Amino acid sequence: MAYLGLLFGLILLIYLALRGVSIVLAAVLCSLVVIVTNGLPLADSLMQGFALGKLGAFTFAGKFFLLFACGAIFGRVMGDSMAATSIAMAMVNAWGRDKVLWITTLACALLTYGGVVVFVVIFAIYPLGLRLLQEANIPKRLFTGAVALGAGTFTMTALPGTPSIHNVIGSVGFGTDLYAGSLLGFIGSAIMLGGGMFYLERERRLAEARGEVFEPSPNDRIVDINDTHLPSWVASLFPIVVVLGTILLPRLMSEGGGAMMDFARSQPILWPCFALILGSVVALMMFAGVRQRAFEVMSQGTQESIMPLISTAAVIGFGGVVTQTTGFQSFIATMAGLDLPPLIKLFTSVSLISGITGSATGGLQIFMQTMAATYIETGIAPEVLHRIAVMASGGLDSLPHCGAVIAMLTITGMTHRQAYRDVAVVTIVIPIVATLVSIGLVPILY
Repeated sequence: MAYLGLLFGLILLIYLALRGVSIVLAAVLCSLVVIVTNGLPLADSLMQGFALGKLGAFTFAGKFFLLFACGAIFGRVMGDSMAATSIAMAMVNAWGRDKVLWITTLACALLTYGGVVVFVVIFAIYPLGLRLLQEANIPKRLFTGAVALGAGTFTMTALPGTPSIHNVIGSVGFGTDLYAGSLLGFIGSAIMLGGGMFYLERERRLAEARGEVFEPSPNDRIVDINDTHLPSWVASLFPIVVVLGTILLPRLMSEGGGAMMDFARSQPILWPCFALILGSVVALMMFAGVRQRAFEVMSQGTQESIMPLISTAAVIGFGGVVTQTTGFQSFIATMAGLDLPPLIKLFTSVSLISGITGSATGGLQIFMQTMAATYIETGIAPEVLHRIAVMASGGLDSLPHCGAVIAMLTITGMTHRQAYRDVAVVTIVIPIVATLVSIGLVPILY
């Protein structure tokens, strides 16, 4: 009964998300299903597991509220000032309208590999992407696929040296560095990027043949650029440079720098918030179009951050309930006892745990706490275990109840029905293929 309840709750959450039901309502209902069918104490499970525990909704919301708010403010300022439009038009003029998906993917990849949190990337890139899509007349669903590919695949799990939390967890768990399994990482990255872009470009051509065009969401602010004076694209880049430079400064100054740099290195969430606010202030000072209504623009951005934050937090809370069940604990024990080749078992374990929790980070953390030690004892090189485990976490984590997927769709005004198929191909199917190919190459390369 416990297993069935857990499975039914997960399937129901995915079904409701795909049907367009509010993800907040769906997460609460499915959490109740899991609680009742697993005989968990109602009050404790709702208040601790769902709301306030380590994986609780409000634990997540409290931790990331400032990041969501500051990211939304920066995105709103860049959009309303027309700076994002200016940059987009310069890119289109330089590289052509048919390169929009490449531009979006590589821009997101550069940001995330530079250490920018994926939620910040979505907020920062959206005003720019919106204009690119309009100019190229490309369906908006493909933009979500390009963002997911650039921000949530190879730079998150595969590319050696990536500062993502997933790579850090792998490093701590197996006693390796961030460049562990570099060859496997490069191969996996090439498959993810190459396969993802092949799919997205193929979809772009098919959409064009079908007459599928760009359609803005109700909350998208589309301005006729023929009636608007655009700022210089060089000047428009400056706030972005300020944000990225500020975020990367602690990494560039590996030692020293005084109290400010010590604070930056110890605050992986607050420091990007400071960088985003600094970039927003710089943009407000530079661009006359938003200077006179600075508080209005910042207020609108803050308000727009609430729904993505709550939607994401609700799904995280569902994962918090799931991890409390005996069914989930039994599942972990069952996975540990499977009679499979070690790397296949590792891949299966990390993938399924990440899929159940809807979180690559959560899946990796649970795996490291419960199963990693047994794999170290197998004698397989720790750098191989590191890279395969981290890559495996970035597959089934992107099922429809994934927090990052929910946030991206909410921010862009898309539904699962409209955009999830493209996201699933580039973040689930292709990364799984890349990881399995990498596993197959281990006997040859190591």
